[in-house]
Amino acid sequence: MPEADPAAVGNRASPRPLALTPGEPAGIGPDLVIQLAQTQRSIPVIAVCDPALLASRAQQLNLPLILQEWQPQQPLATLAPGRLTLLPVALDTAAKAGVLERKNAAYVLNTLRRAVNGCLAGEFSGLVTGPVHKGIINDAGICFTGHTEFLADLTSASPVMMLACPGLRVALATTHLPLREVSAAISRPALESVIRILHRDLIKRFCIEQPRILVAGLNPHAGEGGHLGSEEIEVISPVLDKLRGEGMNLLGPLPADTLFTPRYLEQADSVLAMYHDQGLPVLKHLGFGNAVNITLGLPIVRTSVDHGTAIDIAGTGRAESGSLEVAINSAWELVSR
Repeated sequence: MPEADPAAVGNRASPRPLALTPGEPAGIGPDLVIQLAQTQRSIPVIAVCDPALLASRAQQLNLPLILQEWQPQQPLATLAPGRLTLLPVALDTAAKAGVLERKNAAYVLNTLRRAVNGCLAGEFSGLVTGPVHKGIINDAGICFTGHTEFLADLTSASPVMMLACPGLRVALATTHLPLREVSAAISRPALESVIRILHRDLIKRFCIEQPRILVAGLNPHAGEGGHLGSEEIEVISPVLDKLRGEGMNLLGPLPADTLFTPRYLEQADSVLAMYHDQGLPVLKHLGFGNAVNITLGLPIVRTSVDHGTAIDIAGTGRAESGSLEVAINSAWELVSR
C-alpha cells in the first residue's frame, strides 16, 4: 500500500483533524507522540491524552514540547516544531515510563471512548491509535481483547482487521483468539461477512474497482483434500463459491505456506488469512516499522501502529516513530477519499 503524500492530501482533505490516542501511558506511545511534535506537520492531529503525562515524558526525553488545548471553533493551523494540540483526558494515577499500572487501565479506554465519540459526532475525521497493553487492562478486571473488538462495541459494527505495508495487505477472518477457538469461529456466516466487508472497503476505501482477494485455508496444505481437516471443504469453499457467483474475484482456499509467494501476490489486492499468526508474521517480516493496522467495517476511519507498547524502551529515546507516521498518513489519505 503506497504511503500518502501529506502535503498533496492535505490540499484536498476535510479540515477536521485526526484524533490520536497514545495508548498505554507506561509504554512508548507517549514517546512517539512527542517525537511526532518535533517536526512541522501539515496533517492536523489532536492528541487525546493527559497533558501532564506528555509534559513529564518530554522532560525525560529532553525534547521541547509546548501543549495547547484544542478549541474546536478555532481554525486549524500548521504547527511549528515542538508544539502539539491536545484534548485533555486525565490519568487516574501518575504514570512512569516502563512501569505498568492497573489503575490507569480505565484511562486508556476513556481516551478511546472520547476519540471515537468525537469521530461519530464529526469533531474528528478519523482515529489513529497507539499501542495498548491488553494484559494490564485485563489485570485491572476489565475484559479487553484488543482495539478491534473494543471499537466494534463502541460503534455497533462488525470490523475486519487488516494490516498493510508497501506491496501487501493482509486481512484476518478472526482476530485475537486462542488458537483452539479459531476453527469454531470460522462459520459460513462469519466468513461470508468478513469477505463482504473486505471486498466492499477495498472498493470504497482504496478505490480498487474489482478487488482480487487470495483466501488462505485453515489447515496445513489447505486440508489436503480433507485428510488434514475438513474446514476447507465444509466452510471455506462453499462460501467462496457463493460469493464468486456474485462476481467477486476470489482465489482459494490456498495453502498458507505457498500463498505468500510472488506467483500469487503479484496480482493480489489483499490476502485473507484465517487467524492472526497465519498472516501477520509474513507482513511484519516484510514491512515492520512501515506497516499500518487498518480497521475495516467501521463507520469511522481507524488506523494504528503495527507494534506493541515496548515497555522496556519507554522513556529511553530509542522508540522509532515510523509506523505512527505511516498510520497518520494512511488515515488522512483514507478520509480524504
